[in-house]
Amino acid sequence: MPENKKNKTDALEDNEHVEDEAAETTGATEQDRPQVPVYERRRLSEEDGGPVPAPVAESGERPSAGAGSRCGFAAVIGAPNAGKSTLVNALVGAKVSIVTHKAQTTRTRVRGIALDGEAQIVLVDTPGIFAPKRRLDRAMVETAWTEAREADVAVLVVDAARGFDDTVDPIVNEAANLKIPLILALNKVDKIHKEKLLALAGEASERLKLESLFMISALSGDGVEDLRGFLAARMPYGPWLFPEDQIADAPLRQWAAEITREKMFIRLHEEIPYSSTVETTSWKTVRKGAVRIEQTIFVERESQRKIVLGAKGQAIKHISMEARKEIEEAIETPVHLFLFVKVRENWADDPERYREMGLDFPKK
Repeated sequence: MPENKKNKTDALEDNEHVEDEAAETTGATEQDRPQVPVYERRRLSEEDGGPVPAPVAESGERPSAGAGSRCGFAAVIGAPNAGKSTLVNALVGAKVSIVTHKAQTTRTRVRGIALDGEAQIVLVDTPGIFAPKRRLDRAMVETAWTEAREADVAVLVVDAARGFDDTVDPIVNEAANLKIPLILALNKVDKIHKEKLLALAGEASERLKLESLFMISALSGDGVEDLRGFLAARMPYGPWLFPEDQIADAPLRQWAAEITREKMFIRLHEEIPYSSTVETTSWKTVRKGAVRIEQTIFVERESQRKIVLGAKGQAIKHISMEARKEIEEAIETPVHLFLFVKVRENWADDPERYREMGLDFPKK
């Protein structure tokens, strides 16, 4: 059995270096902690980890708002695995949304903040739109369409290699009913022949009333700068909503939980990720400015808990190590990361879990 939590904490305080730690629990009782309004606060407290910081530009400066400043919301919608999160990260210029090769990786509404001249573009990376089967699925799809309807513009991302298949076709039909300017981003154009790409663009122009159409590769960055400039020009005039050094409208504690979930997706492949969620339960500054983070991985069954832990704890050790490295790089300070695994049957039907993810809880 691993050492108890107190002994682990004492050992951490006695060491000069950062150690990845993993503890397992089976109890259902959570630590009491204040609720964090994820998408409403502009300046976030130390308890929340603060906002996701912007990387320093090569010039050492980020653009700032002036007399002609613009600010607005652009909802990024599309089918799972269309490349929405990759595009949002490319537009922001930093990683604000997790990315894996698996469909339905994005669950929450992630807001990345991109700057272009005097324009601040709040990019809403929505969950992939698909035919929902579970309560969580319905919450994700409802969130995506709600964000699209409330934004200033919508960017429909379509995997050009897939075209308007049975998954994308219903999304195109619904997008045609949006009352806001619609931009089509045909993504992954480097994977499709020019003739097929032009035919796809022609079909899109016939079916949708488009403000503009862009052919891009979010992964390589081709066409991304042009799309960002176009979005900037479509933002309404007004003051910026966020400080210029902030790149996401979410506390670091939530972003850190998403990073751990990403590493779990990558490590465990098809075995467990869709039956799990991750929450940051504690974020504290400790000795020499290091940060001590505690996170809980919720799974639905005991068999799933064993998969997350892995043989002799190797799986969770690897997840913890990879997550810690990326969190450290972002906040530029040593991190002590503790992961706990708890069995919570039917966590996907718990309204509290939806609040943590920034989703509305569907009644049915």
